[in-house]
Amino acid sequence: MADITRRLGWRHLRGAPTAHIRHHRGGKLLHDGPGLSFWYRALTAALSEVPVDDRELAMTFHARTADFQDVAVQATVTYRISDPATAAARLDFSIDPDTGVWRGAPLEQLGTLLTETAQQHALDVLARTPLAAALADGVTAVRERIAAGLAGEPRLPGTGIEVVAVRVVALRPEPEVERALRTPAREQIQQEADRATYERRAVAVERERAIAENELASQIELARREEQLVDQRGTNARREAEEGAAADAVRAEAEATRSVRLARAEAEGAREIGEARAQAQAAWLRVHADVDVATLHALTGTRLAENLPRIDSVTVTPDLLTGLLSRLGARE
Repeated sequence: MADITRRLGWRHLRGAPTAHIRHHRGGKLLHDGPGLSFWYRALTAALSEVPVDDRELAMTFHARTADFQDVAVQATVTYRISDPATAAARLDFSIDPDTGVWRGAPLEQLGTLLTETAQQHALDVLARTPLAAALADGVTAVRERIAAGLAGEPRLPGTGIEVVAVRVVALRPEPEVERALRTPAREQIQQEADRATYERRAVAVERERAIAENELASQIELARREEQLVDQRGTNARREAEEGAAADAVRAEAEATRSVRLARAEAEGAREIGEARAQAQAAWLRVHADVDVATLHALTGTRLAENLPRIDSVTVTPDLLTGLLSRLGARE
């Protein structure tokens, strides 16, 4: 929509760079081009605004395949108005000189023209294609057919329209048919999933069996080693007992031998001492055999005095003294 400003009976129009403005007055073309800006009088001006930018037209229509199945076609057509003068002459792009609003609906007319033309060519190609083929390769075929049909449509250049691109977004059957078509694939996918699940379970069971076997083998090996350990411990204990008994026997024999030797030595020593004492006594007797009795008594008294205990002090009590004096008096 053009930007229009009012000033004292005059109007000022400022167009966008993507809008082609045509200004007629009295049947004469005064301004023609995109992005124009000029003053005019509303009573005498005839204005038209033609968009020259690329525009997207989304369309959805239904078609029937060769096997009488309904499909929905979703497509997008990109177009532009390449000849604004022709388009303004063939379609009503005039705008109100006071508000800048289109008096008619030219873009809707273009949309209807493009949609009907594209639908005609899409229906033509889908009517000869079965549903399965249409769903598998129909997008490319429909796009190529619509592009070729729009390019060869004489009304479009005659209206100043240029088709830039055609895109077919999807070809979809009715929901019931789509569910029916999905069922085999879903069942196959489910079967694959079930088979994968069973295989995983089988692998898991096999691994669990291998783990159980390994654990059992480990337990058997441990039991065998424990048995060997017990046998070895018994052997070691018997060997220690035998070696201890042998050592005790050796010690006992050595002790007995030592005791015997010690007894023999002691007996020999006692015998020798006795003989020495006997010899000494005999020698002493031989020495005193010729001595008189008085001398022997004197020697005896001397030997007795040598063997008497030593007296350091004598305590004389009155009782002892009285007793001694009594005895002396009695002897006299």
